[in-house]
Amino acid sequence: MRKFAIGAAAALAATGLAVPSANAAPASPDLAKLVTAKDIKRHLRNLQTIADHNGGNRAAGQAGFTVSTRYVVSELKKAGYTPTVQNFDFDYFQEKSPATFGQTAPNKVDYKNGDEFTSYQYSGSGDVTADAAAVDTPAPNTDGDSGCQTEDFASFPKGAIALIQRGGCDFAVKAANAKTAGATAVVIYQKPTVADSPVGGTLGGPATLPVVGPTYKVGSDLVKLAKAGGLKLHVKTDTLNEKRTTNNVIAETKSGRSDNVVVVGAHLDSVEAGPGINDNGSGTSTLLAVAQKASKLGKKGLQNKVRFAWWGAEEEGLLGAEHYVTSLSAGDRAKIALNLNFDMTASPNGVRGVYNGSDPTAPHGSAAIQKVINDYFGGRRLPTVPSDFNGRSDYGPFLEAGIPAGGIDTGAEGIKTAEEAKLFGGEAGKPYDGCYHAKCDRLTNINWNLLDTNADGVAFAVQSFAKSTLPVNGEALRTGRAFAKPAPTAPLYRGGHLVR
Repeated sequence: MRKFAIGAAAALAATGLAVPSANAAPASPDLAKLVTAKDIKRHLRNLQTIADHNGGNRAAGQAGFTVSTRYVVSELKKAGYTPTVQNFDFDYFQEKSPATFGQTAPNKVDYKNGDEFTSYQYSGSGDVTADAAAVDTPAPNTDGDSGCQTEDFASFPKGAIALIQRGGCDFAVKAANAKTAGATAVVIYQKPTVADSPVGGTLGGPATLPVVGPTYKVGSDLVKLAKAGGLKLHVKTDTLNEKRTTNNVIAETKSGRSDNVVVVGAHLDSVEAGPGINDNGSGTSTLLAVAQKASKLGKKGLQNKVRFAWWGAEEEGLLGAEHYVTSLSAGDRAKIALNLNFDMTASPNGVRGVYNGSDPTAPHGSAAIQKVINDYFGGRRLPTVPSDFNGRSDYGPFLEAGIPAGGIDTGAEGIKTAEEAKLFGGEAGKPYDGCYHAKCDRLTNINWNLLDTNADGVAFAVQSFAKSTLPVNGEALRTGRAFAKPAPTAPLYRGGHLVR
């Protein structure tokens, strides 16, 4: 889900020289020892069974997610919690049959779905054959901002298919401008400054026009033909866009300060393509196992209330976490000391990524969370690398609200470097998770060593901040928010999807 960079923290951790955290948890009871791989594996097996018996997935708005919710609620009740199921509506999208895209003139060409183009999430349905027109083509080898302004379409022929290069603004803005100009379909092709693959983005909400995203090579070749005159394209999409209801599951410890809450989250949903056992059954199951043992810490260990959350519709754009954060009053948001997020903790060719709270755009206190987790792994001579806060997981709405955040992940479709392979083993030049967002994300896709050691880090972080948030916020939230909120940056991703 994100890129990794080797930094000073990683170098210290790799040599075992990281300084033990000043926020270190007491030796007994040790939550990291109480939570076992066996506990987590049981949950993973059950999530796999749920998916296998409910259409092969646990996607929001579908049966597998509903049953997954019931499972988490049942397990929490057994552990003595009184969980809340927080319902919310969302825009459900389904591609009912594969899209087709090609030229009908001056040549007859059918492009390959998945290799040369993909349809956008929330694309409308349609079967369009029409002339194609290039919109504000950027200079060669530049990103530009094609289609980001309404004036880009000043000479656009009504009824044509718009050819727009990615870059400069959200895909939704480009598609909306094209529709206003009278386009009958939209082709937003890849920009030249990234690997030449289909775009695979999201429009953020339902569109009424077919929208597809080819590679830069396909798109730039089509632009040349369009400028020469006589280019006709065929775009066909078959999609479902409708409102559905999904939910978050929330449960909190009975003990601890209610004005200094530690929110610990993982998304419960999968994509429609598969059961999502690494993404994010790994985080879901680890969090559930930690919650089931947290009461062992007692009142002395639970100085701050811990609120466990399993988010819905993360794969649709972080919708569950966003709904939760925006539904809170200003006063209740001020009572949240920090957010811990765990999304993909067992990638088969993964690394041990710790969210980079030192990023200058992150709320103050986030760097302290990173240090606590890095110091724990450094003390065990387990290497870490910084993981970018790039908007691809449920920490996003918390960061936007000025709440410090941190956590662990192990990588998605990004490629492992040679340096990372030396630190963590595995194969350089291959994805961290070759089954990311795919049917094969099953129990066989789990890196059990990473899962086990990362679970220890999750448990340690929860125990540490349940006892004290001193390094993060000075434990001074009784009179309201005490954090500076850096200027936000425009996100490149929401959930697992590109938005721009």
